[in-house]
Amino acid sequence: MRKDVIITCAVTGSADTASKHPDLPITPKQIAQACIEAAKAGAAVVHCHVRDPQTGAPARDVALFRELVDRIRSSDTDVVINLSAGMGGDLVIGPGENPLDFNRNETDMIGPLARLAHVEECLPEICTLDCATMNFGDTDYVMVNSPVMLRAMAKRIQELGVKPEIEVFDTGNLWHAKQLCDLGLIDGPPLFQVCLGIPWGAPADTAHMKTFADAMPDGAIWAGFGISRSEMPMVAQAILLGGNVRVGLEDNLYLEKGVFATNAELVERARKIIELMGSNIMTPQETRDLLGLKKRG
Repeated sequence: MRKDVIITCAVTGSADTASKHPDLPITPKQIAQACIEAAKAGAAVVHCHVRDPQTGAPARDVALFRELVDRIRSSDTDVVINLSAGMGGDLVIGPGENPLDFNRNETDMIGPLARLAHVEECLPEICTLDCATMNFGDTDYVMVNSPVMLRAMAKRIQELGVKPEIEVFDTGNLWHAKQLCDLGLIDGPPLFQVCLGIPWGAPADTAHMKTFADAMPDGAIWAGFGISRSEMPMVAQAILLGGNVRVGLEDNLYLEKGVFATNAELVERARKIIELMGSNIMTPQETRDLLGLKKRG
C-alpha cells in the first residue's frame, strides 16, 4: 500500500460534458479558479485542458493555455501544472463503405510537434503523452498516436525539460511506453497514468489495475483512475496497489447519484479515502522532489 499519495485533479477534460454539468469550468478564468480550489482541497497536481470560451467545445488554442497557466502561476496557491498534449489526434472515419471520406468537421489531425505548441509556449512541469491508438467510444472516432508520432513527441518533450505523464489505456500501451523508456526518450523516474473504464480500453476493475501495476518498469511512479461511478473505488484500489490517484470533472461529474460535483469536492472525497486508509497526501513540493521537477513561473 502506498503511504504518501499524490492527488491529481483533472479539472475539465475535452469530452462533450459542457452540456451535461451546469458548472463545468470552460473559460481560462473558470478553469484556473477550479485548479486553485482543487489545490487548496489537497491536489498536488492539476491536469488541464482548455475549451472554447463561447461554445465549451474542446480547444488547443495556445493563447487559451497561456492565459490559464498565467492565472494559476500568478495566484498565491502552489500546485504542479500538468497540461494535456492529447489534442490533435482525433480521426473520425467516413460512414459505411466510405471510410476514407473523413468527417472534416470532427477530425482534428495535426503533426506530433504541432501538438506540443502550447507546451513549448507555457513550459509546464508535466504534460501528457498518450501512448494509445484506440477506438474511443461507440462512434467512428479513433484516437491516433502512432509509434513514430510518439517517439517524436517524447524527444521534443525531453528537450524542453518537461516531464511526460505517460497515459496508458490498455496493456499494449504500456508495452510501447516501455520501449520509449528503453530508447532513452523518457528521463527517470518514468511517470505513468493508468486510465481505466474508457470504451474500449481496459475496464475499471481490480484485475486490470493490478495487471498494470505488476507490469510497471523498475522505478516507475504511477497513478490510476476509473471514470464515472468507478472513480472513488479506483482511488482506494490504486492506493492498495502502491499507486497514486486522479479525480476530477474530466472523469466523473457526480459526487453521488443525482448530485453534481465540483473539482474541489472530488479532491476532498479522495483525500478522505486516502487518510481513512492510513496514508497521507503529498504537497506540490514533495511531488516535485519525488518526480525530479523544477518549479516554473
